[in-house]
Amino acid sequence: MNVPMAGTGSPASSPQAHASGGGADKVLHVYRITKYDPADRDEQGSYVGPEDVYSDHGPVEAAYLAAVAAFAEETGITHLAIREPEVTGYVSFGAEPPIDGHGLAGLFPPDLTGYHDGALVPMAVALELVRAMLRDNGAWCRLHVEDRFFVHVGYDQYVYVGSALPCPHAVALTHHRGLFAEPINQSPYDPQLDEDDVGRRPADAAFWAELDALIIERGAVVLEERYVSNASRWHRITPDEVTAIRARLAPRVRLLVWPDLSTDVEAALAGLPDDGFAEIVWQNSQGHITSLTVDESNSPALPAILAAARAMMILSGWADEREPLMTAVLPDPDGVLRARWTP
Repeated sequence: MNVPMAGTGSPASSPQAHASGGGADKVLHVYRITKYDPADRDEQGSYVGPEDVYSDHGPVEAAYLAAVAAFAEETGITHLAIREPEVTGYVSFGAEPPIDGHGLAGLFPPDLTGYHDGALVPMAVALELVRAMLRDNGAWCRLHVEDRFFVHVGYDQYVYVGSALPCPHAVALTHHRGLFAEPINQSPYDPQLDEDDVGRRPADAAFWAELDALIIERGAVVLEERYVSNASRWHRITPDEVTAIRARLAPRVRLLVWPDLSTDVEAALAGLPDDGFAEIVWQNSQGHITSLTVDESNSPALPAILAAARAMMILSGWADEREPLMTAVLPDPDGVLRARWTP
């Protein structure tokens, strides 16, 4: 089945019935925190009451944040790790439209340095990330402390919290603030429910040696550094540039190797698919490489957008039609592959 290359990637929110917590072996106490009264659910568990699916950007949102903070405090959590970070892609499924900066402005620099898989953030930043997710600003991630705590934000104002402790005081505070903390067996955002990640290749010494040989054979290749889901940095690499570019890679990135850009821009544009849905990767006169997802709606503007392009390539907008030359995931400095990018 063809699916768009870009999207939120976040699963629909619904209670599940499995014993687990946050992707760790240790069983956690898991709660579904919502503004939806359980008395207003039908026999299938779907909410049929009067509450809408939007954040009020006010007291109800503040109650959600206070609930998350209370569970963290009762568990003894002061920092959380960002896992599987995303930003808005070509398609957004949120109830509210995303905003410029994805809700990350003021939390991270414009280039999103520090917003990556495994980044440790203080509780204050974690709560702002929860706020951005409740508002559908565009950013999404899991937040967790291995074996002890997690926070997952789903669609429609559903929040899932898992703790190594039952947290009766946090449950009471949640109810006092007008929300409902319902015990469930598993968050629907548990990483164990993700697609099987068999086939991930670490960007180890063997990968870099193979890449070196490929660059020598071809003269140059394009390296896509996917540092969060739906966002990439692009590097054109020649044999003498591998070491410098490798040193600048963000932690735990997914690496995709593509053929070199074509300097025949006119011919490259002629290769746009009939449906117009593609990603154009191009290099400007200063050597900077960027990309743009296009379809019929913005195709007429391409001549002006690409006026300064000196080289480019066209990639399909459909995930199962993209065939990089090589792929790998960057391991941690200790050599362990902890990022859960799918192949």
